[in-house]
Amino acid sequence: MVEVKDKKSHHHGDLRAALIQSGIEILTESGLDSLTLRRCAARAGVSHAAPAHHFDGVAGLRGAIAKEGFDRFRQTMLKARAAGGQSPEAHIRSICRGYLDFAVENPALFALIFSCGPMAQFEEDMKAGDASAYGVLRQACAPFVPPGADPRVIETQVWSLIHGFTHLFLAGTFGPANATPDHHALFAPVMSLLQKIGGEPATG
Repeated sequence: MVEVKDKKSHHHGDLRAALIQSGIEILTESGLDSLTLRRCAARAGVSHAAPAHHFDGVAGLRGAIAKEGFDRFRQTMLKARAAGGQSPEAHIRSICRGYLDFAVENPALFALIFSCGPMAQFEEDMKAGDASAYGVLRQACAPFVPPGADPRVIETQVWSLIHGFTHLFLAGTFGPANATPDHHALFAPVMSLLQKIGGEPATG
């Protein structure tokens, strides 16, 4: 027997959240080209016109999914930081591990949040406080910024290292794309370069 979803079961903000979750599921299962308002509506069990009340076209839907994706990305890095060592050096390694874990577990969502349009959200996060994905990186790098120096130098060095490594891994550079190797096999030796980037925590 086929279960029919109740189209009246969503209300107000719940519907927006349900549509975003439906979009993430479609993105994960079928890729970005399959992400449409109509398909999200069908998966959420509402009329095809319902998403128009919450998103400005498919671009608005993608932006909303990216915003949710950045929050999940942030939470993954925070969990990795909490689970690792608590020294400044360990914090950087841990958030980089969380960065890679998120991408490996959510490759389609990772690709979306760093695509041209949604990337604007990350650029806004760079200007925001620590309650953002970029803020987690900024906070981890802060102890290594020399007094009077531009913090973006250290931040960009660390970000470039882990972002580049992550993209190379997702591209299958370290093994067949359909294989499931331990994606941390090369992580430790490559991340040892962080010692050259950060060095000792800066003192005032």
